[in-house]
Amino acid sequence: MYPKTKEAILKKMNEGYYPGIVAAFIKGEEVEKVIAGDARIIPTTKPMTEDLLFDAASLTKVIATTSLVLRLLEDGKIELDEPLHTYLPTFENQTITIRHLLTHTSDIQTFIPDRDRLSQSELIAAYLKLQPGDQLGIDVRYTDAGTILLGLMLEEIFQEDAVVLFEEQVLAPLGMMNSLFLPRPSEKIVPTEQLPSGEVIHGLTHDPKARVLAEHAGNAGLFIDLADCQKFVQMYLRYGKLDAGHFLEETTIRSLLADHTPTGKGGRSLGWDLKQDKKDGHPLLFHTGYTGTFFLIDPIDQEAFIFLSNRLHPNDHREAYLQCRDEIIEIYLEEKALH
Repeated sequence: MYPKTKEAILKKMNEGYYPGIVAAFIKGEEVEKVIAGDARIIPTTKPMTEDLLFDAASLTKVIATTSLVLRLLEDGKIELDEPLHTYLPTFENQTITIRHLLTHTSDIQTFIPDRDRLSQSELIAAYLKLQPGDQLGIDVRYTDAGTILLGLMLEEIFQEDAVVLFEEQVLAPLGMMNSLFLPRPSEKIVPTEQLPSGEVIHGLTHDPKARVLAEHAGNAGLFIDLADCQKFVQMYLRYGKLDAGHFLEETTIRSLLADHTPTGKGGRSLGWDLKQDKKDGHPLLFHTGYTGTFFLIDPIDQEAFIFLSNRLHPNDHREAYLQCRDEIIEIYLEEKALH
């Protein structure tokens, strides 16, 4: 399955774009895995294995935060075009809606002075004061602020910390029992970046905002392995169904395969980015994580591509990696179109 894409993945790894890889191609009930390279280079080399946990980074947005928001929409407890302020009264602005945040069309002005020096409570207070610019509902501008605010909304609605909500209402129902938030350093976790001090981030969330927000972070913080990624992705391929009952409604999954931006031309769904199948143009769900992860899910053709790397280890070469990642995805989409 997908020999050209597999070859490209291994070639890029050997060229140094990421130290190791755990990936999977899913087609119906068939799964082919790629496990290669090293999980760690510094301070000593450790080979990659399938059972290791990766810092999922922004995949947390779609796995955790978006999942709970979609369930609230299904239950009629929130409305897509209602202002966030309705459900999170401490958020000062009254024009930014749930749709704006989910589609990254809020044009929220995210500059926070001395952000990395703020305490958890100070950072939350700063997010609650953010305002939109003059492109509200028009421009798509990807930002962490949207899911940070949606995470705070979830806490207000359920009166529990975001991490507790994600564990109880997402990970547990999906049987994702290997995944976790706020871990302790462990040999089961692949390390990420080496800091200028020489310290290697290991068992700590790489994203500095999520690291400070900790139990309140809706934008990052999940650590996940391939087995649990497969459980989440298979739920989407089964249109929300679980072995017993469902996690999301089929109509919800189908509705995600459309542009939900206010203009209908922004190329984003609710929480997800959209790509196109090269054979007939039907939509695919796509999301990435800064640390070197991504999901590409095609419910229509019952296919998916899971990619887990710690491309930050030991150094962050973001622009080179982005080009590498996009080349791999292009090869995959071209190969998929031939099947």
